[in-house]
Amino acid sequence: MTTFSSHFFSTSLELRTSLQVFIPDQIDESKPMRLLYLLHGLSDDDTAWLTNTSLVRYAENRNIAIVMPQVHRSFYTDMQIGNRYWTFLSKELPALVHRWFRLPAEPENTYVAGLSMGGFGALKWGLNYPEKFAGMASLSGALDLVALRHQRPEMEVEMVPTFGNIEDMEGSLNDLVALLPKVANQDRKPRVLQLCGTEDFLYANNLGFKAAIEKMDFAYIYREIPGEHNWKYWDCEIQTVLDWIDKKGDFA
Repeated sequence: MTTFSSHFFSTSLELRTSLQVFIPDQIDESKPMRLLYLLHGLSDDDTAWLTNTSLVRYAENRNIAIVMPQVHRSFYTDMQIGNRYWTFLSKELPALVHRWFRLPAEPENTYVAGLSMGGFGALKWGLNYPEKFAGMASLSGALDLVALRHQRPEMEVEMVPTFGNIEDMEGSLNDLVALLPKVANQDRKPRVLQLCGTEDFLYANNLGFKAAIEKMDFAYIYREIPGEHNWKYWDCEIQTVLDWIDKKGDFA
């Protein structure tokens, strides 16, 4: 396998940032190459998936290249007070990746996934740009941040500089539940994989999102197993994500 670590200047962020890329050495020419954008959580960085899981070992015999960007504690958002991480993620990053690496650009071979904050980011990206992805996956994602902010007022200290007030967030591109009906009736939309451990502190939040998306017309799989909000669970379930990509979402 081959891994690249890049430090570069981002014009969207107006600062130097970093990126990790995994590309398998052994390619099965009879199968298409796939590209997975894999997003980190709130307290992590672009190296987190490589240092805390056996991701490289799990992916080395698959035709899947993996791009892992750095976004700090931004929630993949153009922050009210902070940098333009949503612009970086959704516009600048794909252009840079395809300029630097010979990786798939066609939507039918492009996926996005992430854990916790990254689960939110993955579904946010897929729901705002459904034409760009074959599938989007969340592991323990904070998927209904509007509800979570009402339930946990202590989060406002971090949420206000990121998103503004709750009223600013409701119905916006950061309100995933509000985005669902806008995307559900489109001809082209990604498949959705939602994973959460039953002991996760975001379990109830995930069940709320599950109830909302099940009312919509999505190719959708939900899977829960015993697990907490930790790397033991994510190391296990990233294998489920890779299997789902390999099988094009056709497994229960």
